[in-house]
Amino acid sequence: MQCPGRIWRHCCSRTRRRNLEKISIRFLLKKAVGANKDKYEIEMKYHDYSKWSERASQWVRTYFETLRDQPVRAQTAPGEIAARLPIAPPEQATDMETILEDFERIVPEGMTHWQHPRFFAYFPANAAPASMIADQLTNAMAAQCMLWQTSPAATEIEQVMVDWLRQALGLPDGMTGVIQDSASSATLSAVLTMREQALGNSGNQTGLAGRERVRVYTSAQVHSSVDKACWVAGIGQDNLVKIETDGDFSMRASALQAAIDADRAAGLLPAGIVLCTGGTSMGACDDLPPLLGIAKAEGLYTHLDAAWAGSAMICPELRHIWAGAERCDSIVFNPHKWLGAQFDCSVQFLADPTPQLSAMALRPSYLETQGHDEITNFNEWTVPLGRRFRALKIWFLIRAYGLEGLRGRIRNHIAWATELHDKLAGHPDFTIITGMRFSLFTFQYTPQDADPDEKTAELLVRINNDGRIYLTQTLHNGKYVIRFQAGQFDCTRDDVMMAYDVITELAQ
Repeated sequence: MQCPGRIWRHCCSRTRRRNLEKISIRFLLKKAVGANKDKYEIEMKYHDYSKWSERASQWVRTYFETLRDQPVRAQTAPGEIAARLPIAPPEQATDMETILEDFERIVPEGMTHWQHPRFFAYFPANAAPASMIADQLTNAMAAQCMLWQTSPAATEIEQVMVDWLRQALGLPDGMTGVIQDSASSATLSAVLTMREQALGNSGNQTGLAGRERVRVYTSAQVHSSVDKACWVAGIGQDNLVKIETDGDFSMRASALQAAIDADRAAGLLPAGIVLCTGGTSMGACDDLPPLLGIAKAEGLYTHLDAAWAGSAMICPELRHIWAGAERCDSIVFNPHKWLGAQFDCSVQFLADPTPQLSAMALRPSYLETQGHDEITNFNEWTVPLGRRFRALKIWFLIRAYGLEGLRGRIRNHIAWATELHDKLAGHPDFTIITGMRFSLFTFQYTPQDADPDEKTAELLVRINNDGRIYLTQTLHNGKYVIRFQAGQFDCTRDDVMMAYDVITELAQ
């Protein structure tokens, strides 16, 4: 039966609309699939890794080949780099070519170059090439090494590497340890252990409220991380007792004993002593034997901060400086400073891990390893649960350069810094304030009839704006001084001696 005209037109119109809707839907779906396909193709895949890794490696090679031509310290103003980034994150994927181009355009000039051979500021944070390769492999495996079962190789290589380093530093058999992220974490672990030992391992359970005040002893030469550890541990700044030092800036043993006696008489609770070998400001080293004698007699836990100078103890001729270290309960040193391990990598040695495990270990059922109750799980030795595979870079570093190759670098740094020290000491407009401590010394610019603090500060600004070298300051006995330390992994004598030319030139 044929439709009347009006009905037929209506039916055909409806059919056409349906067909058009179907065509439109198919078109939109095809367009969406095509767009998603394009997005998917832009996203970086694992099979693209070698391509972009090679591109990154080429950039790294050029970076190191041209690093001496770059200013050591970033010359950008605060906020300048942030202003080059979009305010909002992208909704869609960006191709890697564009991302790498943006990196090259934005990032390098906004970085202070810690691997620059004329980086003489702070302490070094060295990254030997072999260590960098190890970290690349670690990043690829991307393991969370909190338990033995989550990464057996990471745990066991860490145990062996800690023992390799124990031997390298001349520490006694039986001393064990753990790799931390930084000396700050190791010091916090030690301070928490001091607190728990003093409180009979009850502080974690009952807290510190209403308890006798826990006291920790140290000197003004230690790093500020000791202060922060006492804050975080609930001990408080007022209970960190800074003991006076002698003429060589070692903690005075008689003053330590007097402070402990006074605290006990006042009903306070001595808990531990933090010692130092190679303090940050000017390299101060405590005379350990008399201080450790007091600690043992008083039953106090001891922690030695050798974050920087500990690396130098691979040189047997320098070990007399920390004579007695083997009697410490805890020692920290950073292979990521002077030794050459890629940041971050800090080793905490322990004469007996039991006290630290008593203070730190927590093993809920979901972290148990079935069938292995007594296995080592390094998260129980530290504050963080999550852990990186840091031992691999130590393994690569020591094998690629050997202990003798690493010793040679440290000996050169000390010799070259000493040569610079002596040359500056002979200049009439400069005064050495603190002498050589390993590869570190401090000085002032002291022209006649001028304020040395003001002149030294002005000179430091000119030096760092110039960019050829990078130096930093400290306050020593109220004097504003410039620190110099040599320690960058591949610096040369020429790099170190250039500092003399820059300093004296810019002083004019």
